[in-house]
Amino acid sequence: MTNRIWPLQFSHLTRALVAGGALAGCVNFQTFAQLPAFPGAEGFGRFATGGRGGEVYHVTNLKDSGPGSLRDAVSRRNRTVVFEVGGVIPISERLVVAPNVTIAGQTAPGGGIAVYGNGISFSGANNSITRHIRFRMGVKGDAGRDAISIANGCEMIFDHVSVSWGRDENFSISGPVTNVTIQNCIIAQGLQPHSAGGLIQTGGGVSILRTLYIDNYTRNPKVKGVNQYVNNVVYNWGEGGCYILGDSASDSFANVMNNCFINGPNTGADAFIRGNTNFHLFAAHNFHDANRNGLFDGEILAQPDYGVVGWQEQPYDYPPLTMLSPVQAYQHVLARSGASLSRDPVDQRLINELLSLGGLGQIITNENHAPMSGPGQIIGGTAPVDSDRDGMPDLWENALGLNPQDARDRNHIAPGGYTQLEEYLNWLAGPHALIAAGRPLEVDLKHFAGLNREARFDITVGEHCTVTVLPEGTTARIIPEPGFLGRATFGFSIQGSDAPTNWFGLLCFKSGEKSP
Repeated sequence: MTNRIWPLQFSHLTRALVAGGALAGCVNFQTFAQLPAFPGAEGFGRFATGGRGGEVYHVTNLKDSGPGSLRDAVSRRNRTVVFEVGGVIPISERLVVAPNVTIAGQTAPGGGIAVYGNGISFSGANNSITRHIRFRMGVKGDAGRDAISIANGCEMIFDHVSVSWGRDENFSISGPVTNVTIQNCIIAQGLQPHSAGGLIQTGGGVSILRTLYIDNYTRNPKVKGVNQYVNNVVYNWGEGGCYILGDSASDSFANVMNNCFINGPNTGADAFIRGNTNFHLFAAHNFHDANRNGLFDGEILAQPDYGVVGWQEQPYDYPPLTMLSPVQAYQHVLARSGASLSRDPVDQRLINELLSLGGLGQIITNENHAPMSGPGQIIGGTAPVDSDRDGMPDLWENALGLNPQDARDRNHIAPGGYTQLEEYLNWLAGPHALIAAGRPLEVDLKHFAGLNREARFDITVGEHCTVTVLPEGTTARIIPEPGFLGRATFGFSIQGSDAPTNWFGLLCFKSGEKSP
C-alpha cells in the first residue's frame, strides 16, 4: 500500500485532556514550529529536547557507580551522555534519570552498551532522548519492578532501545505522563511469573511505533488512555493476551494501524482481548499470521476480530506518521529494531525466533534459561579521539571545518536547526561509514534488507559521491567526489519493493588522517 500521513490537529479529545489537567505543563501548541528530537522522531514525544545546549558527559568505564559511570552521567540534568567504552554495565540498584538528558548510546564503540542487573526509572525525566542502548533487568533485579518505568513526566522519546527481562513488566508508563514515543525498539522476554510487555496507562498520549514485542506472556501492551500503536510486530505472546483493550471502566482512545501479530509456539490467545465500549478504537490494516507454518501468509483482521469496543470510523487526530504497510513493518523490524547498529546475542536470537514465523520462541522465568544464557559478551572497541571533549571526534570536526580544540562549537547551530553536536549524533545513529578522500569504499547493504535476504539493491543519485552496485547486487561501491571533505550521502532501496528509501551517511576525511 502507499504511504499515508495522518494530520495533527487539536481535537475535542486533546482539548478535553488539557482542560482536565492531563497535559498540564507539558503541551506546547506551537508544534509545527518546533524541531523534532532528531530526524525521524515521530509520535507524541517527537519534540523532546534532551540535553540540547547543555554539557557533555563522557562515560569512561563500565562500573556501577562513581565518576565516569553511566549512573553518574544520568544523575544530573542538562547533559548529553556519550560513551568511550562498549560492553555490559552491571548494576545492583535501579538507575534514575534526571530531566533534560540525552543518552546517546550510538556513540559507544564496538558492540555498544547493555545495562544489566536491574531496571531504570525515567519518572520525572522530562525532555529526555534515549537512543541505541539496551536495558536488561534480570532475575536478580528488584522484585515487582519494571525494566523501564515512567510514573510521571513529559516529552520523552525512546529510539532503538532494547529492553528485556523485567520482573513486573518490561516497559510501563502509568500516571500523569504526557507525550511519550517508543519507536524502533525491542520489548522482550518479561520474566515469569509476571511476563508482561508493559502497561500503557495515561491520558497524555503515548506513541508506540515500529517496535517488536516478543516472548511476553501478556500485555503487548495493555492500554488505558490515549495510544497511537502503528507498524508494530508482536510475536509469541502467551495465554495472557496480546494487545489488551483497557479492561477498564475508564475511557481510552486508540489508533491501532498496520501492525503484525504473529503466533509463536506459546501463543494461546487472540490478538485483541478484554475490550468494552469504553475503549474507543480506530483500527485498520492489522495483519494476523496464526498458522505457525514458517511463512508470512496471514490475513487482515476483520472488525469482529477486535471484540467489543467503541468502534470509530475515522482515526483520531494524533501526530503525523510515515505509514508502512504490515509487510514493510515486518521487514523494518527484522532489520532495524532495537539497538541495531550492532546486534548483541540476545537481540539476534530474538530476531531469529521472529524469522522462524512460528517455529521458535520461549517465555522464560530466568534469563539464564534462554539460549542466550544472560546478556552474553559485547565487544568493547576503541572510541575516536575527541581532544576538546565536546562529544564530536577530531576527525569529524576537521572534515567539517570545526575546531577540535574548542568545545564551545558543539552548541553552535547548524543550518538544519540542530546543534553541531546533535548533527554528529544524528549522523551516527543511521547507516554510515567513514571514507578517505579520493579512495573508494565498498559497503555490504544486506544488513538492511530484513526479510529479503536474497534482495538486490538500487541506488539513488549520491550527493558528493558516485555509487554503483556490484554485479552480485548487494555491495555498494562508493567513490567520493574529488577533493571533497565533509558529509556525503546516498539512498538505497530494495529492487521491486515499495519500501521507503534508506539513506546512507558518509564522512569524507582527509587522506592520511587517522580514522578510528
